[in-house]
Amino acid sequence: MNKVHYTVSGLQNTQIKTQIKNALNELTGVQMINVDLGRGSIEVGYNDATSENQIKECIEHVGCRIE
Repeated sequence: MNKVHYTVSGLQNTQIKTQIKNALNELTGVQMINVDLGRGSIEVGYNDATSENQIKECIEHVGCRIE
């Protein structure tokens, strides 16, 4: 399993946290999602069925910005 960790701006509340988790769960290959509101970070575990670019696009589509 591959893992990526992003520092993200725009993680203000649990509603956005839920939106990000739901959006990432739609991607084939995503196996683990950890959203930390306090640190403003997202960690994603995924396999070869998805790519890091797809994960980034998904996060940004929800309205957060990867720093």
